[in-house]
Amino acid sequence: MTEVAVGERCQVEITDLSHDGQGIGRCGAAVVFVPGALPGERVLALVLRRVRHHWSARLDRIDQASPYRQREPCILASRCGGCSLQHLQQKAQEHWKRRSVIDALERLAGISPAVESMIGAPNGLGYRNRAIIPLERDPLGRVRCGYYRRNSHQIVNLNHCPVLDDRLDALVAPIKADLAATDWPIDRDCRHGGGLRHLSLRLGVRTGELLITLISSHAALPGLAELARVWLERWPALVGVCLNLQPLATNLLMGSETRVVAGRGYVNEEFANLTYRIAADAFFQVFTEQAERVVPFLLRELEQAQPAGFAIDAYCGQGTYSLPMAAAGWDVLGLEVSHRAVNLAQQNARDNGLSDRCRFRSCDVAEGLAESLPRADLLFVDPPRRGLAQAVIQTVLQHPPRTLAYLSCDPASLARDLKELVGSGPFSLVLVQPFDFFPHTSHVETLVVLRRSG
Repeated sequence: MTEVAVGERCQVEITDLSHDGQGIGRCGAAVVFVPGALPGERVLALVLRRVRHHWSARLDRIDQASPYRQREPCILASRCGGCSLQHLQQKAQEHWKRRSVIDALERLAGISPAVESMIGAPNGLGYRNRAIIPLERDPLGRVRCGYYRRNSHQIVNLNHCPVLDDRLDALVAPIKADLAATDWPIDRDCRHGGGLRHLSLRLGVRTGELLITLISSHAALPGLAELARVWLERWPALVGVCLNLQPLATNLLMGSETRVVAGRGYVNEEFANLTYRIAADAFFQVFTEQAERVVPFLLRELEQAQPAGFAIDAYCGQGTYSLPMAAAGWDVLGLEVSHRAVNLAQQNARDNGLSDRCRFRSCDVAEGLAESLPRADLLFVDPPRRGLAQAVIQTVLQHPPRTLAYLSCDPASLARDLKELVGSGPFSLVLVQPFDFFPHTSHVETLVVLRRSG
């Protein structure tokens, strides 16, 4: 019998965190999820709704606080959905993230490997090198920008975001004021004729170069070229202003066409002693220093496994990890579905004098692997959050390389894939190394290295 009901307040003993950072506890026999609550706390919560096998509630009062609770560094943290763990001390965040990797591997993959200590971030604030911020105009014509409230499509208006690099954060308020001074339509959901949808900001952390991109459903933004020139004059570090066209009513933030309005459409960045061009619409890890810390772990494991040979970098993007592998002596083939990313990867290889060691191919990753994996010594994969496609796993099982390195951004999809590759497959685990790429959120990155058995 259910012991809670919608609209009731109940005492909840919090014992764990969910995958997205919500407190999990019980009120009698009922499982209750309470955003903002931490393990070890006793809270009073208002029950809001039933969600499958648990109840969702709102935190009303903390009767017994966790010793790891802290005051949020952002005044909007309790409302904004951009961060979910600012109320938890950073070392405790790292402990929980490592634990989440262990739990996923044990529960979903049925394996219990040794998991290394978390590689934490020196500072959990001011780390993001990119932001894509939703826009809207209120009934009085004022522009609002900010991230969504948890489980909603409501913008929490902001002028500053402490997890952004200070050089990006300084752009938010003045750009918002400039957009408010125009008569451009803003329609982020493309429901009322279209217009501006998002503001994208990008930074080369090591070079200091800045890039502004407006995401719009159409290009009918009179005066954009003039405003772009004003911005370039105002901020000497700004190297370009772009317009990305996304006319589709979709959750996909950026469209397939990006136009350079003024300056150039990329920033230069230094990463692992190499130089990169990072385009306005290209994927690059948002925490430059932490992403770079993966490189020595990866190269160390590869060096211990075998002499440098032929490597495949699947889901290679613009060559983020392909180029360091090539610089270490590997002949690398990068596979990536995006033509634009491949063109950029090729340019980055040329800029670093690595074209003789790096080739890139735009194709379906599963198809590219089916052709090239039988002769590869190493496979490195850095897939999207959903993990490896089943066709990719089957190709790997048919032609297992000596070494497989897997950089995962989701413990659940990683565990699902390892169940096939290790649990019933031809590989054994050598390394499970978690990294904190996203402080104050529930996300965790994990580098896993596998060796072919026998």
